[in-house]
Amino acid sequence: MKKIVFLVTFLIGSYAAIAQDDLLNDLMATQDNKTELIPKKMLLTQRVFWGEKGLLRPIIPLTPTNREKELKLRRGMLVAHQILGFATLGGMIGQGITGTKLYNGNGGRNNNVGEIHENLAIAVNITYGTTAFMSLFTPPPLINRDKKLSAIRLHKWLAVVHLSGMVATNVLAEMAEDNVKYKKLHRAAAFTTFASFAAAIITIKF
Repeated sequence: MKKIVFLVTFLIGSYAAIAQDDLLNDLMATQDNKTELIPKKMLLTQRVFWGEKGLLRPIIPLTPTNREKELKLRRGMLVAHQILGFATLGGMIGQGITGTKLYNGNGGRNNNVGEIHENLAIAVNITYGTTAFMSLFTPPPLINRDKKLSAIRLHKWLAVVHLSGMVATNVLAEMAEDNVKYKKLHRAAAFTTFASFAAAIITIKF
């Protein structure tokens, strides 16, 4: 488990909605300034790779045609982000079931509940990290959304909560192996992570 803790250190800053292609078409017909093809505000990870002077611009110049392709890529990455989010949630449920059995002393020496729990932890960390990657490194939207309270904004706030919980859960899991007093804290962090992650999915889907 120690080898995969780093997978959850991705900083989730934002889960943006998919931009519409017709906005790009309008922009192509009315704007000549290339800097207006991208929003002024974006995630640091997006700016580093997709900004006007991003690392990918020597390969993918900032043009209306390329931005149209980037928005299609963005759509695909955010769809994958949602699918992986559901897979991660399923893994968390499995962890909760097996973790509760272990916490209540029902693991036993003659069954593999502990092994299943640990394997689920590895799988969840991988899918969680990949889900974060699909959001952090997706091309930026065409325009910035307003700052009013919305499902997207609530989704972002919940992301901060479940990211913190994910890191705490992994750290406390390691500490609980050497000191049983951390088991309760580990369990609390795990349930907090699950609740905030599930809520983040619900805000987008419903």
